[in-house]
Amino acid sequence: MDLVLRATLMYFFVLLVTRIVGRRELSSLEPFDLVLLVVIGDLVQQGVTQNDFSVTGLMIVVGTIAVLQAGVSWVGFHSKRAGLVLEGEPIVILEDGRILEQNTRRERLDPHEVLESAREQGMGNLEEIAWGILETSGKITFIKKSS
Repeated sequence: MDLVLRATLMYFFVLLVTRIVGRRELSSLEPFDLVLLVVIGDLVQQGVTQNDFSVTGLMIVVGTIAVLQAGVSWVGFHSKRAGLVLEGEPIVILEDGRILEQNTRRERLDPHEVLESAREQGMGNLEEIAWGILETSGKITFIKKSS
């Protein structure tokens, strides 16, 4: 039972931390960010399992996390308010060729990252973009102006 409680506490703590840290695509992580994720994963594992290296302990922890993930997903799907808290909502960061400073600052998103993402999607000029939306996944979607 101790493993279930620790796994549950860890799950909600990691969920909270990821919501606080903000959105970022895995493909846009810097090397330090990736190393930090690995270190955090190891620290979480040590905190959850402590000295229990048994297969049974592993199955209990993984099963607990899987049930929690399915439950949180179900709650987010069935409750709009919970979905907004758990997943967030898309945010407009570019409108009519202008970067919305307030929204990019709130999401700790550098304007150069927005420009880079636009170039990656084949848009060399911000004036050709009607909307830029930071999705809940961390990906930026651009919608071209209609000609």
